[in-house]
Amino acid sequence: MNKWWLGASLMLGLFGQAHAMSLTSKDMSEGNKLTSQLVFNGFGCQGENISPQLTWTDIPVGTKAFAVTAYDPDAPTGSGWWHWAVYNLPAAQTSLTQGAGSHADTLPKGAIALKNDFGTTDFGGACPPEGHGVHRYEFIVWALPSALELPKDASPALLGFMLRAQALGSAKLTAVYNR
Repeated sequence: MNKWWLGASLMLGLFGQAHAMSLTSKDMSEGNKLTSQLVFNGFGCQGENISPQLTWTDIPVGTKAFAVTAYDPDAPTGSGWWHWAVYNLPAAQTSLTQGAGSHADTLPKGAIALKNDFGTTDFGGACPPEGHGVHRYEFIVWALPSALELPKDASPALLGFMLRAQALGSAKLTAVYNR
């Protein structure tokens, strides 16, 4: 095979690929500060603790389930802070309404919410320590080739491990908050 043909084939492969997944929200935007709706109500914070509306598009072929996670990598714990971890959302589900994660029983049928670092299975809003600076809040949707089977008491960290090992694709939206 000549070098020109090989180069052309590689370029077609690169540009012929499907678009990467995308994640959008009516309640937050990339790099901007979270509103009080998405702030925790407790631990010294006085927010509404409502989970954001999320919509994902450009789903990879073969997707059979989704997971959604919300994580603060800047928390002063040595391991970050899990605000939300939901998996086995049905493949037909390409959005969550505002407040869908505010009570684990309002999630779509089949979805499983894990206990977050606040100790609940509901969405836990932003609440960094006062004066600790700006924290990033990474909301990620993950496309999966099948539903996951995890132990009933699995941690969000175990879910994160499985997602990174098996995901067909993912999309991230990062917002910030400080107090």
